[in-house]
Amino acid sequence: MSTVSPYEISTDPDRLDLDLVHHWLSTGAFWALGRSRETIGRAAAASINFGAYDGEGRQVGYARVVSDLATFGWLCDVYVAEAHRGRGLGTKLAEAVRDHLAPYRLKRLLLSTIDAHEVYARVGFEPFPYPERLMYIPGAGG
Repeated sequence: MSTVSPYEISTDPDRLDLDLVHHWLSTGAFWALGRSRETIGRAAAASINFGAYDGEGRQVGYARVVSDLATFGWLCDVYVAEAHRGRGLGTKLAEAVRDHLAPYRLKRLLLSTIDAHEVYARVGFEPFPYPERLMYIPGAGG
């Protein structure tokens, strides 16, 4: 757990408000529009979750990492409530993720973003050097 004045970032799953996370992601995050509450819950259960909380303990941000904790991690679903944007909280969430994963010495931590490159660059993310090597299966399994 880390405190970022006036915010606290925690990986305690009992503090997460997944109904709020579902609302944020399914209505306000272009990459997750319409995502079901069940899917949000399954994703959170299989991930390391980071909640950001204001000075009164209300959840104001979220991020999650999918990882084997040995070689690879994927940072995703980073979201900061609109009223708390522009205060560096997205960067603080990314720092908390980086610092939490540092002891595992992962070979690679990836993410995908279309509009927040500078946020992630502040904590050490760089453009992938060989994007032509990346492949994916669109809509795999669903």
